Amino acid sequence: MTSAVNAARPDSGWPGGSVGAVTRHPELGFYTLAGAPEAARDLVAEVRDAEAMGLGTAFISERYNIKEACALSGAAGAVTDSIRVATAATNHNTRHPLVTASFATTMHSLTGGRFTLGLGRGIPLLQDIFGIGRITTAEMEDFAGLMRRLWAGETILGHQGPAGSWPVLRLDPDLVCDIPLALVAFGPNSLALGGRAFDDVILHTYFTDETLERSVAAVKRAAEEAGRDPATVRVWSCYGTVGDHLPEPLRLRKTVGRLANYLVAYGELLVRTNRWDPAVLATFRADPVVGSIIGPLDQLATTEQLEHIATLLPDEWLAPAATGSPEQCATAVRGQFDLGADAVILHGATPAELAPVVAAYAASA
Repeated sequence: MTSAVNAARPDSGWPGGSVGAVTRHPELGFYTLAGAPEAARDLVAEVRDAEAMGLGTAFISERYNIKEACALSGAAGAVTDSIRVATAATNHNTRHPLVTASFATTMHSLTGGRFTLGLGRGIPLLQDIFGIGRITTAEMEDFAGLMRRLWAGETILGHQGPAGSWPVLRLDPDLVCDIPLALVAFGPNSLALGGRAFDDVILHTYFTDETLERSVAAVKRAAEEAGRDPATVRVWSCYGTVGDHLPEPLRLRKTVGRLANYLVAYGELLVRTNRWDPAVLATFRADPVVGSIIGPLDQLATTEQLEHIATLLPDEWLAPAATGSPEQCATAVRGQFDLGADAVILHGATPAELAPVVAAYAASA
């Protein structure tokens, strides 16, 4: 028996066009509560604004402060009617699989089928500090399989796999839900996993054009090798979108500061993925200004410090972003589709900050 909740799921395709006076852009998304919000409740206005602008998906990241993914997802789903809500990402090993599975089915019911469960590998440095196990590709693949089986109403007995061992896993067997799974992917192993086992693959910010093309190809190739239709796996470019209509100090935080955060946390991976010069990373990390800031540089660095840090970063490292006038940003966003992306996250800005860019994007259709 299939629960009636599944009947409420909207079309899973990508219809464009307009609803009333709103032009829908299902191929565009944004991250709510980008950076360090003052209050979790800011999400309410953001997702409503995004929905009114016609953005297709509100992505929810998770931090151990006021950004717990389950609570934020529920709030986003409750105050909207059409925008999709997706975690991007939570980690599978911080909750029991039944808790995560029922979180997803609850969100599916709450939103009428507008929810996507997005998983990620996490940051090894933080996992080590907090005593959370590092996540492997095999664990994520095993866990994705468990979610699919539980959402299909299956009772799982005696599971022993990379994700863990449990004597019984069971949801309401009458509750059958078709819930998309997303994976935040970076390296070749996770890209291949996304292609063979997930519905959406979300790439990292500051991927060069060549890296984006290579990543999309890796995902699609893995899907085909797994016997799937590559077109059914959506690859999202996560694209920093910081227009000149924003004040210069804020632009520095959203560009230089954000890239600097990545280089501190997992710079080797980003440099290796983009095939950048590792000597530049070594110089950046050895810089006394960078070393003097303990914590997120986009939050704690002064404008003067960010201006100095900008001199350490080659122009080509900051180039993979939408910058300039709203019209130039919109053109850059459309360029991501030309490189193979199926969809684009307008990253690092609130809907209010994105409004001129989205308007220019709509006008250029």
